[in-house]
Amino acid sequence: MMKTWLLASLAVAACPAVAQQADTAQSSGEPQALAPVLVQGGRLAQRQFDAPGSVHVVEGDAIRSAGPQVNLSEALGAVPGLVSLNRNNYAQDLQISIRGFGARAAFGLRGLRLITDGIPASTPDGQGQASTVALTSAQRIEVLTGPLAQIYGNASGGVIQTTTREAGDKPEAQVMLATGAYGLRRTDWQASSRLGQQGQVGLVADYSTFDSDGWRANSAAKRTHFNGVLTYDASPGTRIRLVANLFDMPLAQDPLGLTAAQLTDPSAAGTNAVARRTRKIVSQEQVGAVLEHRMGNGLQFTARLYTGQRSNLQYQSGNTWVGLEREFHGLGLQLQGERRLAPELRMSWVVGLDRERSGEQRQGGTASGGEKAGAPTRNEWNESGNGDVFAQANWHLGGRWTLITGLRRSEVQLRSRDDYLTDGVDGSGQVRYRATSPVLGLTWHATDHLNVYVNHGKGFETPTLAEAAYTTSGNTVVGRFNPALAAARSRHLEAGLKWNATPSTRLDLAAFRIDTQDEIAAALSSSGRTAFANATGTRREGLELSLRQGLSAHWRTVGALSLIRATYDEPFNGVAAGNRLPGVPGHQLFASLAWSQRGFAPAGRAPRAGAEAAIDVVNRARLWADDANTASAPGYTLVNLRVRQRWAMGPARLEAFAGLDNLADRRTTGSVIVNQSGAAYFEPGLPRTWLLGLQAHLPF
Repeated sequence: MMKTWLLASLAVAACPAVAQQADTAQSSGEPQALAPVLVQGGRLAQRQFDAPGSVHVVEGDAIRSAGPQVNLSEALGAVPGLVSLNRNNYAQDLQISIRGFGARAAFGLRGLRLITDGIPASTPDGQGQASTVALTSAQRIEVLTGPLAQIYGNASGGVIQTTTREAGDKPEAQVMLATGAYGLRRTDWQASSRLGQQGQVGLVADYSTFDSDGWRANSAAKRTHFNGVLTYDASPGTRIRLVANLFDMPLAQDPLGLTAAQLTDPSAAGTNAVARRTRKIVSQEQVGAVLEHRMGNGLQFTARLYTGQRSNLQYQSGNTWVGLEREFHGLGLQLQGERRLAPELRMSWVVGLDRERSGEQRQGGTASGGEKAGAPTRNEWNESGNGDVFAQANWHLGGRWTLITGLRRSEVQLRSRDDYLTDGVDGSGQVRYRATSPVLGLTWHATDHLNVYVNHGKGFETPTLAEAAYTTSGNTVVGRFNPALAAARSRHLEAGLKWNATPSTRLDLAAFRIDTQDEIAAALSSSGRTAFANATGTRREGLELSLRQGLSAHWRTVGALSLIRATYDEPFNGVAAGNRLPGVPGHQLFASLAWSQRGFAPAGRAPRAGAEAAIDVVNRARLWADDANTASAPGYTLVNLRVRQRWAMGPARLEAFAGLDNLADRRTTGSVIVNQSGAAYFEPGLPRTWLLGLQAHLPF
């Protein structure tokens, strides 16, 4: 494995030389300079280069070039510190972790905050679903991986923010049709326009469909997705943004995990999956509004309000079913400004509050042949809520130093009311968590092209409602609320540098150490249920490297390397100190070399006509599957290819694209189900797959 990793690293190092040699014969054009990028460094916008922490941006063109735009995992490979494991199981969603936070998730997102168009897509207890992100209309994805993420409160091991694109000056329709291996069918239909005499109203409406027969048995999926954003510039200093996101997945078959013995046929479904028709049915609707208003004296006021509902029904392998009907809503207010306190001292600041609530009626019962059988044997009301206040100040000390201070006070409540008492057991309970999360960062602007920074933060992560919903009884997972689960408390330390070696070359380097007490760990997983317990302590320490380089007007390369040692530093429940955290690869490498016939367009602009091609290499270390470190999935190296051809026909544009993933047809394990009680840990990765598609941009 180490030999493979070294070879892949050498391939990355060789990319610039190979590209420069090839380019000499084709073009002598200068590489395009990297444009300054504004990011949310904590709660205040600033240049990505100046932010005292690890903040990474994936632009819209990179999102659309990465694949069929179905899964976030397609676009996030170049973000160091982030691991996105594609289960190839739409019933369980992606497994996304940042510096190890979120790796324990049996389904959906845990330990990370997901924000779409300024509106939280995570519930107060830290649950989220990556599938509700509309990649087809996304303008950019911003990922915050360091201590600054703690200013977002509970379960902020990292923050992923997505933004829908703005409507252009001229009305336009977009149509995408794609087909791929194993019955993949993808369509997308978009319209954007500006209305009003001054074009003060902008509209982007995006409707997409996705169908797949699946490679594994019992892995078919079908879903539709609508994402709409309406912006209204009421005055030069006032903007209102209305957001609607509607997601419907009437079918997502669950092929389950496989044991080591069953991996001899990775395309097979797990035990009882076919016979008991394991699957999930999901729908979610969310609407929200964001008001941004510039006041006098440089003040800006922002308010957001949102509400939504989610329906989830899952049929499990134990001849059982579980369903929930969730409603959620929230309010956020913040005020920010800037003030010069002295000729060499300037301060930008923000204060705000967040109030969020989520409640769900959770039921369960017996199933027969993949359908409900008899009356429910579980019926309870689960509720989570938070009330947080926060403040952040960036102190600009002359021309060479910037100090960031931040504080968030959080209060999170989890509550369960048992409405099924005929079994003689009242599983009701509640628990309240309180925490103060400070953040401190310092940047030394050594030169106009080199920044060195250090930052520190304290964070906490409460159990989610899904994690507190179960307890253990011997080797059985029982549906009873678990108020004994404590919140994990973490201390984050990071140091790094950002270097613009040339106008077209950017290098980011970060080293970190995170110590956590009462880490929430999977205790037992069985029949689709997972019970959790507190580990005594864990330590995560690692190194992250990101390189972006324009080699010429026609060639560019991107590389990202993540090294992490994530261990239990104290024994618990028979787990030895020094054991690795399951689901966290010790290293991950991404390298990409791209070529454009007519040169790459600047970020935010339409790509140029002509041909483009890219080759990506992904290398990932093995994944431990259990806390005892007795089972693991081997590491692997994959090579993926992308080609595109664009034509300009007057104001219209047409694009054809093709992709080939896992070029060498390697057998891999895409992810693991941590601590699965039946040792069915392994979720196979896809073999060689192909994708073909057409996209048209048509003015009207």
